[in-house]
Amino acid sequence: MRNLLLIFVLLGGPSSAPLLACATCFGRSDSALAEGMNMGILFLLGVVGLVLGGIAGFMVFLARRAAQIRRAAG
Repeated sequence: MRNLLLIFVLLGGPSSAPLLACATCFGRSDSALAEGMNMGILFLLGVVGLVLGGIAGFMVFLARRAAQIRRAAG
């Protein structure tokens, strides 16, 4: 695997054209496409936040429930 990577870098690296940014990244930052991409990123961050918040809330629920059971048994 290492040799294959080395061959790829040696043969493909110098002969490849310089990499350019895609039309979205290279284009205007105030275009509708860039705004939509930013909204998509914010939406996905919100989804991740909600999932992590739900997990944290469930952990708090379990901790309170365990404390309540310990008090009732003790």
